[in-house]
Amino acid sequence: MRALSIAATGMTAQQTNLEVIANNVANINTTGFKRARAEFTDLLYQTERMKGSAARADTGVIPEGAHLGLGVRSAAIRNVHEQGTLENTGNALDVALNGKGWFVITGANDETLYTRAGAFNTNAEGQLVMPNGMPLAAGITLPADAVAISISESGQVFAQIDGQNELQEVGQITLASFANEAGLIPLGDNLFRQSEASGEPVAGVPGDPGFGTVRQGYLESSNVDPVKEITALIAAQRGYEMNSKVIQAADDMAGTVARNLR
Repeated sequence: MRALSIAATGMTAQQTNLEVIANNVANINTTGFKRARAEFTDLLYQTERMKGSAARADTGVIPEGAHLGLGVRSAAIRNVHEQGTLENTGNALDVALNGKGWFVITGANDETLYTRAGAFNTNAEGQLVMPNGMPLAAGITLPADAVAISISESGQVFAQIDGQNELQEVGQITLASFANEAGLIPLGDNLFRQSEASGEPVAGVPGDPGFGTVRQGYLESSNVDPVKEITALIAAQRGYEMNSKVIQAADDMAGTVARNLR
């Protein structure tokens, strides 16, 4: 009975949907996190009667036919790169992007990676780094005797040296943008890697055309909407239950046939 296998694909799809929602909810407080959305497509159709074929001689053609769908499958899990809200932290090294763009990070083996999470700190050499120790690709180093740090909306980093009144520029935050942000590969640790689907990065600085600006003392929060996720969770649960009832109904019908044949 095909209903069993069709409903089984529906249960598998809703399980995937539930797992995506669970990951969104788990990262509701993750800085710079971009929620994901599971997308599905129908499977092949089994044709029992072809549309447009002749019904009988000289009686015209079949207008609709009979095509039976064989279920559903996962098509993609899309990261939705919408702007998250900016939260004031008061930390001078926290930087949020307001608009398009990605911070450029130097990963292991000098690999170039990208992030929206601007919770930076300094390492033992005074370099601006992520919490995992990976530095900004711009290689910004803060002086050891700096008493205050100022970061402009255009990404210029200034330091006030102890005993001096004038600010000293120590670096420039650079950004990258992509034609297809959904094509970036998520790696964990708030990091992404470019792929053939994302296209090549376009370099720029905050405030350039097509790039957002930076806000010092702020962090971009997760763009997960709790209300939407709860609604999606209820819909996924109902979909799973309905598919399980289809399996139960198909099993009962098969049982009825088996009993009547005895």
